[in-house]
Amino acid sequence: MLVNLNEVLRDGVEKGYAVAAFNVTNLETLMAIIQAAEETKKGVILGYAKVHSPLISIDIIGPMMLEFARNASVPVCVHLDHGSSLEGCVQAIKLGFTSVMIDASGEDYEKNVKETSEVVRLAHAVDVTVEAELGHIFNSDIGVNEGDTKADDFHHVEDAYTDPDTAKDFVERTGVDALAIAFGTAHGIYETKPVLDLERIVKIREKVSVPLVMHGGSGLSKEEFQIAVKNGVRKINYYTYMTLAGGKAVKAAMDQKRKEENVFFHDIPLIAIQAMKEDAKNAILTFGLEQ
Repeated sequence: MLVNLNEVLRDGVEKGYAVAAFNVTNLETLMAIIQAAEETKKGVILGYAKVHSPLISIDIIGPMMLEFARNASVPVCVHLDHGSSLEGCVQAIKLGFTSVMIDASGEDYEKNVKETSEVVRLAHAVDVTVEAELGHIFNSDIGVNEGDTKADDFHHVEDAYTDPDTAKDFVERTGVDALAIAFGTAHGIYETKPVLDLERIVKIREKVSVPLVMHGGSGLSKEEFQIAVKNGVRKINYYTYMTLAGGKAVKAAMDQKRKEENVFFHDIPLIAIQAMKEDAKNAILTFGLEQ
């Protein structure tokens, strides 16, 4: 069932849990996510991020995501993740995406407000929901305070975190449907534990009425995820460790088959799908506070 972001988040908002958002980079990830959603009977968000365009273009995978969403037995939102421009958001909307994220968090505050407001105006006119980001979520393999050239732009790591009062002003001025906040998570594989300010979520929640979003959550403990959810996060982006699970499963299977003369390619995607599905199911249930 194809829905927008507000619709897929509604049950979580009412009952106090977070909905999982998974990026789709090929048919195999798409199949794994939908199977996980249907087996857990939970709605999910299918995301496409421009950073994955070298793997597959939005023009190819977008229609596939929409077709799977329409035929799913659970609510599925098809969402543009980290859209970097108005044009990119419009492209996704024209393809049929039911939600878009405009990420102008790297711009100064007023420009972020202006660009986000424009996307909201256009998207809401056609019943498409909008997520935006406030603060800075680092792209790093080694934690929030290292490994990211943008980290040097901040005198203290806390300067990159989302300010509750600014979040309130931002939501009121832009009309966004969901807000991605920065409280210490980072995109990528963690080699050292990030420094999380989980209480900041509570402070922002007290000021902001729209659902809060966690980016860069892969690699956190079950306890950290669930504290974030209990503190007010209602959407969690998760991709890195799901696809890593698929890769590890394929590697293990190929290691076992090393002495065999024949390896059929059609067996390889099935191994990855099964592993990614199980990892996605675990994420869905963890975010739903069911484990």
